[in-house]
Amino acid sequence: MDKLVGKPLPRAEDIRLVSGRGRYTDDMSLPGQAYSAFVRSPYAHAEIRGMDLEAARQAPGVIAVLCGQDYLDDGFQGMDHIPNPADAIAFKERAFLHSHTGSVFNQRHLPLVVDRVRHVGEPIVLVVAHTVREARDACELVEIDYEPLPTVVDAVQAMEEGAPQLWDGAPRNLCFQAHAGSDEAAVLEAFARAHHVVRREFRNSRVVNCQMEPRSVIGSYDERTGEFLLLAGSQGVTRQQMCMADALRISPSQLRVIAQDVGGGFGPRSCVNPDQLAVLWAARRAGCPVKWTSDRNEAFLSDYQGRDQIIRAAMALDADGRILAIDNEVIGNIGAHTVSYVPLSNGSRIMTTVYHVPVAIARLSAVLTNTPPTGPYRGAGRPEATHVMERMLDIAAHELGLDRIELRRRNIIQPAQMPYRSPMGLNYDSGAFAANMERALQVSEWQDAASRKQEARSRGKLLGIGLSNYVESPVGAPRERIELTIGTDGRVDFVAGTQSTGQGHETTFLQVLADELGVPFEAITLRTGDSAFVKVGGGSHSDRSMRLVGHLIFEATARLREIGSQVAAAMLGCDPGQVTIGHGSFTDGSERSVSLAEVAAQIERAGLPGQPDERRFFTSAEFNGRIPAHPTGTAICELEIDPETGDVEIVRYTSIDDVGRPINPQIIDGQVHGGLAQGIGQAFFEDYYIDPESGQVFSGSYMDYGVARAGAIPAHLSIELTEDRTHGNALGVKGGGESGITPATAAIFNALTDAMGGALEEEIPMPATPSVLWKLLSNLPE
Repeated sequence: MDKLVGKPLPRAEDIRLVSGRGRYTDDMSLPGQAYSAFVRSPYAHAEIRGMDLEAARQAPGVIAVLCGQDYLDDGFQGMDHIPNPADAIAFKERAFLHSHTGSVFNQRHLPLVVDRVRHVGEPIVLVVAHTVREARDACELVEIDYEPLPTVVDAVQAMEEGAPQLWDGAPRNLCFQAHAGSDEAAVLEAFARAHHVVRREFRNSRVVNCQMEPRSVIGSYDERTGEFLLLAGSQGVTRQQMCMADALRISPSQLRVIAQDVGGGFGPRSCVNPDQLAVLWAARRAGCPVKWTSDRNEAFLSDYQGRDQIIRAAMALDADGRILAIDNEVIGNIGAHTVSYVPLSNGSRIMTTVYHVPVAIARLSAVLTNTPPTGPYRGAGRPEATHVMERMLDIAAHELGLDRIELRRRNIIQPAQMPYRSPMGLNYDSGAFAANMERALQVSEWQDAASRKQEARSRGKLLGIGLSNYVESPVGAPRERIELTIGTDGRVDFVAGTQSTGQGHETTFLQVLADELGVPFEAITLRTGDSAFVKVGGGSHSDRSMRLVGHLIFEATARLREIGSQVAAAMLGCDPGQVTIGHGSFTDGSERSVSLAEVAAQIERAGLPGQPDERRFFTSAEFNGRIPAHPTGTAICELEIDPETGDVEIVRYTSIDDVGRPINPQIIDGQVHGGLAQGIGQAFFEDYYIDPESGQVFSGSYMDYGVARAGAIPAHLSIELTEDRTHGNALGVKGGGESGITPATAAIFNALTDAMGGALEEEIPMPATPSVLWKLLSNLPE
């Protein structure tokens, strides 16, 4: 049987999905189901002095009108998002154990606001009715008396003395301030002896999670058993189950969570939104199943968002252009609620990327503002850190009068330095960093860029080329579990704790399992996304799925082969050491064999060897820990600017990516395409503008908030996979879900700056819209 790992098989799930046979939450209904709508705050910051719900309760078709006090009166509590993540290395500890401001702040998140709203769009009242229209009409009848309060939306301003305070337990709106990396004295000493110091401030813009499937929830409650049911797309059902069960003060076993097909996750759907909990609770109050589906405008106010960091970077170099130290201050805009500090943790860990930096320090601040909460968004801190590092290198090269590539060659980690421990505590066990960069230079024809610039200028265009090296430090939830059962029909039932949000698990997981068990791909059924049979699972995020599930497949199939060999040996009358597996059968080395189905039938009759009561051909494998891996690579962007309009076209893009052992190269290519599209979107189109005075969102729909369309993706796109396998897991995989997005904005902005002459005193604002670029070009000296 030919091996499947490494083959670009078409995704097994695609025919079902593209032909309209997918099962998303909004496709589902429960018997007797009602519908719901929210009354959301029109203010960014206001006290609620009172509300009148009677007119809404009397409206046609209304079943219930609920507020936050009703929820508290039922004895429930807010959600604990556990925003402080597990440490990237010491996973049993939190990433931020201490704060210079005292304890690390964490505020439980109520599903409906009780006394004070803290961002526009925060849910206050939930109306349940027989139809969506009736629920929305009744929302119009709710009267709320607000007392507007001063608003702060900028993280730097929020830390100032006298700024509006969001929560009593977070003075100066600080959730925490912490240092990561080297000893501060060593960093200061390196800066004191530096030949040259580069300083620059970067603003990594806020983005909206524009997944294709809007969030949708169906909640149900069985009064007889006291059990809840939640149907909602997410990035992991057990994480959702634990969070909401805690808020409802019930055992996790009393809450079943189902996520069928999910139309995109990208990080924000790892966390529970307040409207999910509100709908689940409303089903108990209303006495019937309740459904809610977000519309696109609502999503711009209620979905968790990403990025929004200010980085004040400093780099010390010697006279030869070698980096001596890095000192970065990173200010993360957390939004109005403590949903996640993951981007600050991830970004600080990886901020020296692929370069040899003797000492480095990250000074981190998590700041509350009157804006929608932020959290992990594809890359979750790593694209932000990569952007800063690669831009600083280009700036340093310009200020020192060095070639941009030569400066990188002097500082990039060399093979002789591997394994390499970074000053931020990461251990790189693999990664041909320099070779990846040289290959990207070759594929992109970097050496001929000067002549292409001249040709573009003859057409009235400004051509620029930019490079970004990257390495990742994917971590993610440390727990995972799988279960494998071989039936008497020879089919394999495969339960995985992690579910897909578009990654292609129904293909890639089965490629690995089919190879390890020697069974046909078609003989495997993958089941996931239902807490009724998924006992443990961290979900899909942070490049973790194949790293953890693939590792467990190796472990579990080894046990199945051992069990099967013992049973088959008894059936064949030979020693277990003589038995091999392949083509769906066990053989003794001669022509005698028994099929997996026959072995399963024998176990069903007689039980396992030494375990007569166990009548299933079954095993499970579970893991709790870290499996480190460091995907790496190089991206090069070449673009042209029209100085008359500020319009930009990416004319070619090169991506060299080491994802470890590629399970399905075609799927990895798709991941790179998608990540690049999101990077292009943030670089050029995605402008989530919040008025600094009122906190009102001025770009709350796709009429005002742009995303990258197909035409924005470069036609000349070269993707190559290199392979330097990690030793951290049995498969040798590193991960490919974030390889496209991590270097994208850095390569693009380096190219933009190069097109403008490479000598800008301040950073090009993000997003670099045509109007932004036109104004900058108009002010450049001739």
